Amino acid sequence: MAKLLYSVTMSADGFIAGPNGDMQWMRPYLEPNPGVDELIPQIGSILVGRRSHDGDDPHKGEPGAGEAFGGGWDGPLFVVTHRPPSTPEPGVTYVDQLPKAIAAAKAAAGDKYVNIIGADIARQCLAAGEVDEVLLIVAPVFLGDGTRVFAEPGGRTVRLRPHPAASGSNLRYDVLR
Repeated sequence: MAKLLYSVTMSADGFIAGPNGDMQWMRPYLEPNPGVDELIPQIGSILVGRRSHDGDDPHKGEPGAGEAFGGGWDGPLFVVTHRPPSTPEPGVTYVDQLPKAIAAAKAAAGDKYVNIIGADIARQCLAAGEVDEVLLIVAPVFLGDGTRVFAEPGGRTVRLRPHPAASGSNLRYDVLR
């Protein structure tokens, strides 16, 4: 059965995107990461929000731009949106309800991970009790503003337990329910 994994590169002060969704801050930190290289073949599908799917790409202008993990991964992609495009993208399924998107992504992933991309979709999946693991890749930089790795108006506690696969700047956790 597929597990949901929220994996994200974040600044040391907890931002995954800079102001106005800027992802170019990440370019100097896109060096090889053995933990990510091991993870990629374990991903069976991706679940992403529309803003993240359509947003800035740290690989812009390079080979692999517009592709998951800079072209390092290929497979079924599920975009949660209430505004599907008039011309669908090959390999992308647009789903208007989160529970349907999660079910479809899990079915497509088989016994691999559903990788969550996007802070808002991750927040919604956490609220629904669907996230099994979190992988935070910490880049050595402060951004000071932007999109937080996790933000819940009024606050919300999500308890995490260190995962055995954590190493170096890759902080990996199991979500406690």
